[in-house]
Amino acid sequence: MNKLVLRFNSSKSAVLLKFIRYNLKIVFGNKFVYFLGASLIFYLLITSISLFGAESVSVEGVYYQLMFPAFLLIFFPTSYGIQNDEDARMLEILFGIPDYRYKIWLVRLVMAFVMVFWFLFTMANLSNVLLINVPIWEMTLRLMIPVSLFGMLGFFFSTVVKNGNGTAVIVVIIGLLVWFISAFLESSPWNVFLNPFKFPSDMSEIVWESVVSKHMRTWLVVALVAGLWGLLNLQKREKFIK
Repeated sequence: MNKLVLRFNSSKSAVLLKFIRYNLKIVFGNKFVYFLGASLIFYLLITSISLFGAESVSVEGVYYQLMFPAFLLIFFPTSYGIQNDEDARMLEILFGIPDYRYKIWLVRLVMAFVMVFWFLFTMANLSNVLLINVPIWEMTLRLMIPVSLFGMLGFFFSTVVKNGNGTAVIVVIIGLLVWFISAFLESSPWNVFLNPFKFPSDMSEIVWESVVSKHMRTWLVVALVAGLWGLLNLQKREKFIK
């Protein structure tokens, strides 16, 4: 009996592993290694500059150093996902199975964000060893807020534009506008790029904690709405299948 249970569990694990591998290929379009490599190179370049630079490294500086590589890594699977399905001739198959596409894309989004989370966790550990002592778990979780926002926005616009390059242009423009506006918002919870580790000198600790908490809740809700909206857009089969 125990042998049968073990065989059944191993069979389920094998199927699950194949399912994950297959969807990773579709999500990243076999180009994941390029984006991962670019993220690592960018991180190592900035870390080397900070390591051998004359200026001292701060925790808030590490936060910004990790942000761009994470954006780069989440950018492709969310913005080009629909196009990857179309290129792989998977759209008609997914839309042919009632409601199955929602489960597939939900799994794919979860996989993409989990991979980015562990990438950030690894990079935070490296920064902790090479640069300065940082709160690794807190740093990773805080960074996942803007990453989740732009990742879900990329997914949402990909269901509207249905083209990876078009989605990429929209997300990049939004990112640049938000970055420009963030210079005027600074310590406001509406600042998407608010650095929770950059404590303002003209604000009490209690007020700052309230600002950071509001920032986290606000943009997580926006990310959730964008993700759900994108999944609802997948109901409109005629827009994707011609």
